[in-house]
Formats: sequence, C-alpha cells, structure tokens
Amino acid sequence: MNTVITIGRQFGSGGKEVGHKVAEYFNIPFYDKELLSRAAKESGFCEEMMEIHDEKPTSSFLYNLVMDTYSFGYNASSFVDMPISHKIFLAQFDTIKKIASEGPCVIVGRCADYALNDMDNVLNIFIYGNEECKIERIMKKYDLNSSKAKDMMVKTDKQRQSYYNYYSSKKWGRSDSYDLCINTSIFGIDGSVKLITQAVEDFENN
Repeated sequence: MNTVITIGRQFGSGGKEVGHKVAEYFNIPFYDKELLSRAAKESGFCEEMMEIHDEKPTSSFLYNLVMDTYSFGYNASSFVDMPISHKIFLAQFDTIKKIASEGPCVIVGRCADYALNDMDNVLNIFIYGNEECKIERIMKKYDLNSSKAKDMMVKTDKQRQSYYNYYSSKKWGRSDSYDLCINTSIFGIDGSVKLITQAVEDFENN
C-alpha cells in the first residue's frame, strides 16, 4: 500500500466517517483535525488560530491585520505582510506535503488534493450526498431542527467552497477536480468505503 487518499466532502455527507473507515481498512494514518495540531506544532501558530481559520475563506482585511499582531512563526520578510489566513494556509500546505511524504494516509479536506498535485501516488475523492440525507445526518449529530441543520449545511459548504476555490486552481465539488466522486446517499457509508478500497487497489495495480 503506497497511496495517499485525499477526501473532499460536502457537510453532512459522512465524508469524515468514510475517510476514517478507509484508513482503518488499510491500517494507515488518518488526518482531519489531527492535521491542525501538527501544523500548529510545526509552524509555531497556536492551535486555536488554526481552528479559527480552518477551511474558512479569507477573513476581512482588518481582522487579518489585528490577528497578525498575535502571529508567530513564518516570519521571514516575505511572510510579514501576508494576511494571517494566508500564513495559516501555507503552514497547513507544508504539513500536508510532509505528511504525504511519510507514507500512505487519508487526509480530509483542506485542499490536500491541490497541495499534493505534483505527486503521482495520490487518489483524490469527493464525497457528496442528497440534501435530505445530509440534513438528517446533521440534525442527528448536532441535535438541531431541520431548518437550523440546513442553514449549517449551506453555510459550511459555502465556506469550504470559497476556501478551496480561493486557494486552489480547481473548482470544489466539480467532478473534473477529482478522480472519484461518490454519493453516500446511494451507496451508504460502508458501500462508499468498499468503492474506495477497491479503487485504491485497482489504482495500485494499474
């Protein structure tokens, strides 16, 4: 097993759970929020800052300016004038590359597919779902009514999309940005895991 698997996902599609099970199946590391802790350690940013900017589009100029006074690390002259959100993106970008160079793993979100564009042992997957299934999953997970769950879904996906489209040269959720797109509403979580593990095995034998 030598493949790095990146997973983009719509909010409420179960993409994280799918990624987790794929990592378990192959017995390889899984990175979602874990990536933030590691990027924080390696860049000198505090983890809280990483959380604030996690997969969020660029914040307002003023906010970036204020937060910049609290930033440490990445302070080479070219970084000094850069907004904090850019610095954090670069810190994550570096960490993603480092993680992928250490061996096979599953990385969820954070433009990982774009960060690893120049590696040929990467399989990029996008997980999506039908609206009603996603809303139901969000309601259950966060104990919300359907209209709050829908708001949360729309807002989160909008942020992920802006973030991805801003920092990468590709379009979030568009099939030609990925190697494989899977609808969990049709295949279920375990069925989606099965499709991915099969795809990885075929990819490695190709």
